Amino acid sequence: MGAQAKTIECRLAGSGALVRLLYRLGHQQASGILTIAGATSPREIFVLRRGGIVVPDELAKRTQMARLARLSSLGELAATFEGGVSSYPPGAQHVVRLAAWARDHAEAQLDNSLAERLVRELAGMRLSIRSELTPSPNDEADRRMLAAMVQPRRLDQIWPLARTPRFRLLAFLHFLRSIDALEVEGIVAERSAPNRLRARDPQREAAARLLGLDEHADGDAIKRAYRRIARSLHPDLQPDADETRRRSLERSFAEVTAAYELLA
Repeated sequence: MGAQAKTIECRLAGSGALVRLLYRLGHQQASGILTIAGATSPREIFVLRRGGIVVPDELAKRTQMARLARLSSLGELAATFEGGVSSYPPGAQHVVRLAAWARDHAEAQLDNSLAERLVRELAGMRLSIRSELTPSPNDEADRRMLAAMVQPRRLDQIWPLARTPRFRLLAFLHFLRSIDALEVEGIVAERSAPNRLRARDPQREAAARLLGLDEHADGDAIKRAYRRIARSLHPDLQPDADETRRRSLERSFAEVTAAYELLA
């Protein structure tokens, strides 16, 4: 649906359908007249210009956002979009950006219970973003999250690359899934993946530091680091070491081995 799309009529079933439509209109910078009606609610008309609803002032802006939230909670709606219509309310100076509203609305729905369910459902899956629906970044954290998902990666791989709080990443993923922008590959969740997005584990952090790794390093990186360090510490590989040095090597080797077993 482009900015100059002709008249389009559709039925929106489910609470997330309107959010998906509004995001697409905003993302594609659509201009025209959007009409939405529910089975038991009056018809609502919105004037769009370049992906936003035009309004005269801040009070009207808040009113329009409340109207959108109310409509999005309804089970079934009928929507008509007349693209390219140039109507523009007199005195309109403010805009409700639909793509931004859709994101804010979707992310606000995430609570702790839904976040944990999201982790369980996506654990072990390889996630990426549909290029045609990629949102514009708001800040540096957004840019890191988007960059981490340019190619398919698991949730436990995305998090350390995104370098953002757990809940913010999950809210972003929930938003992407709400607008059908999240590509998901795979059907089998890895057993350890859900745990890697949970609360901090001081023991794992200490073990990772001992191996010179990030706590969220994958299995191959852990093995490589362990083998490299083990070769330098194994007492049998240093036959010229005296007794004191040998005992020190044995202690260090045992510590590194314990760290590896904890992380592996």
